[in-house]
Amino acid sequence: MTDLTLSDLGWSAFFASRAAGEAGAPARVSAVARDRLGVFTPDGPVTLTLPGKQRTGDFAVGDWLLYDDENHRVINILERKTLLQRRAAGTGAATQLIAANVDTLGIVTSCNDDFNLPRLERYLAVASSAGCLPLVIVTKSDMADDPDDYRHRAESLSPLVTAVTLDARDPQEIERLEPWCNRGQTLALLGSSGVGKTTLSNGLTGRTDGTQGIREDDAKGRHTTTSRALWRTAAGGWLIDTPGMRELQLTDAAEGIDTVFADLADLATQCRFADCHHESEPGCAIRAEIEAGRLDPARLKRWRKLQREDARNSETLAEARARDRSFAKLVRQGKARGRSKRGA
Repeated sequence: MTDLTLSDLGWSAFFASRAAGEAGAPARVSAVARDRLGVFTPDGPVTLTLPGKQRTGDFAVGDWLLYDDENHRVINILERKTLLQRRAAGTGAATQLIAANVDTLGIVTSCNDDFNLPRLERYLAVASSAGCLPLVIVTKSDMADDPDDYRHRAESLSPLVTAVTLDARDPQEIERLEPWCNRGQTLALLGSSGVGKTTLSNGLTGRTDGTQGIREDDAKGRHTTTSRALWRTAAGGWLIDTPGMRELQLTDAAEGIDTVFADLADLATQCRFADCHHESEPGCAIRAEIEAGRLDPARLKRWRKLQREDARNSETLAEARARDRSFAKLVRQGKARGRSKRGA
């Protein structure tokens, strides 16, 4: 891949200002391996090694960095314009980077049982907290009697949402996504396994990665993408495809959650008490809307669930251990009181 300018790769005044006065040549991360990075430069693809203190886990596909073009070593990573991340699996407090410097997050679902409003709200919170424009892409429109119903339901979640329904196998319908991945623009695809991300990716980039058919038992496709990578689109922009995610745990997403649930966040400011739990407190503006039939109580439940999850996942490991110790202490005290009462 040669004859590309920095602008073609997505370079902008934002990154130029962060690189001003710094040593090294700019490059964009196209792939992250265990001990090295694949990057795109105006001169073509390059493989870089890392200084001793850096780890590949500190980098995301889409990152901009500066490197030593003689020794092919990373010098410095540039400040990100946007960053998609999630809580890593396991019991620690680690964060897993998904993609960086993404302009639009394509949240991919389909016109079948995969379509799930609570899951879409979760992905929208991730997009908002990352600073990305959310685009809901509803595939398999050919399988639905009324695909527009899926589009309307997705767009009802937030005024920030644009949704499109399409058949990912139709090249003409794929072209409808080009405004979000033309020259200098980066689109990332995120969604569950089997919703058609690989088919979309192939259609947008001209690649021919394998796709698999629909399982008859649950109407879902099979997982095919196994790693994140940056690909050039036919429209001249960039696409980051990601493996299907069974779980997307939120972290540091409080602002994004309140953006997606802006109606509830605004109502909460009208409650009589600043620490209102929206349960049975007097003067609760949210309960008043529910009782008047203007607010679905399930939406409140989903908002509070995401808030609790984000608060817990955003703790540092030290904070989490301190909380667990406090809880364990309460349990021990409760058991001790129980034994003393039985002995009295």
